[in-house]
Amino acid sequence: MRTIVLSLALVAVAVAPADAQRNFDDVEIQVSHVAGSVYMFVGAGGNIGVSAGDDGLLMVDDQFAPLAPKIQAALDGLNMGALEFLVNTHFHGDHTGGNEVFGVRAPIMAHLNVRKRLGGQPAVALPVITFDDDASIHFNGEEVKVVHYPTAHTDGDSVIFFIGSDVVHMGDHYFFDRFPFVDVDNGGNAVGMMRNINHILGQVSPSTRIIPGHGPLAGVADLRRYRDMLETMVDLVTEKKADGKSLEQIQSEGVPAEYDSWGAGFINAERWLESVYRSLD
Repeated sequence: MRTIVLSLALVAVAVAPADAQRNFDDVEIQVSHVAGSVYMFVGAGGNIGVSAGDDGLLMVDDQFAPLAPKIQAALDGLNMGALEFLVNTHFHGDHTGGNEVFGVRAPIMAHLNVRKRLGGQPAVALPVITFDDDASIHFNGEEVKVVHYPTAHTDGDSVIFFIGSDVVHMGDHYFFDRFPFVDVDNGGNAVGMMRNINHILGQVSPSTRIIPGHGPLAGVADLRRYRDMLETMVDLVTEKKADGKSLEQIQSEGVPAEYDSWGAGFINAERWLESVYRSLD
C-alpha cells in the first residue's frame, strides 16, 4: 500500500512546453537498470529515473512531449504496471515537456517554485502536489525522498533519494564532467550549487549510484570530481573579482587547463565563468 508524507503543503504542479522546432524521430530511449527498483532512461533532454515494482511505476522527469510515446513504450517494457507518480526536479522544458501527456495519467509532484515557474501551462501539465522543503513517497518497498535544494540550478530544484535502492537522481544540479547551466535569472546560483553538492556528498554512501541531469550514470567519485571543479572555479572567480577584474578580463584568461574539456557541452567556458561571476553579486 502506498502512502505519501508531505513536510508542508499539498498544492498543484506544472509542465513546460514541448520543443516544437526539434525533430525527435531518430531519438531512442535507452533503458538501463541502476540498482534495486531504479532504472535510468536516456533520450533527449534530462535523464529520467524510474522506480518499477509491485506498486507500479514512479518517474522522475519526462523530457519533451514529442518523446512521450517512446517513453511510454519504455515504461511498458518494464512490465511493472501503470505510472502512479511523476516527480519534476525543476521547471525547464527538457525535464517537464512531457508533463502535458503524463499529467493525465499520474499526479505530478514538485517544489512549489516549479509550479510558479510553469504558470501559464495547461492545468493538466501542472504539479498537483507541491512542498516547501521535502516530501516522501513510500513506494515499491522503499522511501523515495524528494528534497528541495535552494538557489542552485534554479530556485526550485529537487534531488530525489531512493533510500532502499541507494540511488540519487540529481536533476540539473549535476552535469557529468561538464560545466553546468546555472539559471541565474530564475534563482540559480553557482555558489549555492557548490554548497548543495557538498551537502549531498555528506548524505550518500560509497556505493551510491548517481543519475545526473545530463550525462552517463555516475558514482560518488565522479560527483566529488564535479564538486572539486565547482570549488576551484568559485574560488578562482571570487579572487579575480576581488582584485577588480571585469567579467571580460576573467573570460579572456579562461579556465584552468584541467577543465578545458568541461566546456565542450551545452555551457562553454565563457558562459560558465559568467554564471559564476553573476552568482557573486
